[in-house]
Amino acid sequence: MLSSIPPAYVAPFERAWRNRELIRAVVRREFISRFRGSLLGPLWAVISPLIVLLTYTVLFSITVPQLSAGMTLADYSSGIFVGLILFNLFSELAYRAPMLLHEHVNFVKRSIFPSETIAWTATIRALIYAAVAFGVYIVFRLMTAGTLPLTILLTPLVIAPFILFLLGVVWFLMALGAFTRDVSHIMASIVPVLMFATPIFYRLEQIDAMSPATAIWLRLNIVGDYIEMMRALALDGRIPNVFGYIAVVAVSVAVFVGGYQFFMRYKSVIVDVI
Repeated sequence: MLSSIPPAYVAPFERAWRNRELIRAVVRREFISRFRGSLLGPLWAVISPLIVLLTYTVLFSITVPQLSAGMTLADYSSGIFVGLILFNLFSELAYRAPMLLHEHVNFVKRSIFPSETIAWTATIRALIYAAVAFGVYIVFRLMTAGTLPLTILLTPLVIAPFILFLLGVVWFLMALGAFTRDVSHIMASIVPVLMFATPIFYRLEQIDAMSPATAIWLRLNIVGDYIEMMRALALDGRIPNVFGYIAVVAVSVAVFVGGYQFFMRYKSVIVDVI
């Protein structure tokens, strides 16, 4: 069965598996270095998202009647937090990806170093913090609602293709960022704007009710699609639209394969330009 899968889809995983020890070592080093010199150390990975969640809960305790569309304060705050977990995961990588090769230039200059694995290490590192934040969300929901929807068990079906999408984006931005540092500045300008074009503080059905034409454009934002699907499973207890899910997965796989092939095509040139 595996032999029937096109090599373009298998190659990124084969190379990652072949270099799994290197990826594990780099992720471990980056995780330790991030909290080196801190009194609380890795506890900040829990404290930071907890502060964000509590801040939004208190902040919207005043405005929630106008914004929540009938939801409880805890539901509304939870919905925002779920959206922020996925968007922050995307934004961290979008900000960092253009400069990743420059950060690891001493390794990249070595011909034997598999520079494509840098995308894996950056993504895994970001995923660790996102997973911790999601754990904070689970505890918060259990404390406020007393239960979790069974559909939360299906969230890996959303996270897996989202990871593929992120890897493709990182490979693409890594390659472009090697040729010009302008890419980093472009991301710093685009991502904050994209935050408001992503259904974090609102839901697409709310926009659809007010302005269907605007909602159509917002639905082209694939990060927003993932946030809506994650909310459906982790908060609302419902299954997302199957056809919409298939379309999003297809786009994510295309970005994953396209980003990897783009990076590998210019990999030999990148060493000379960074």
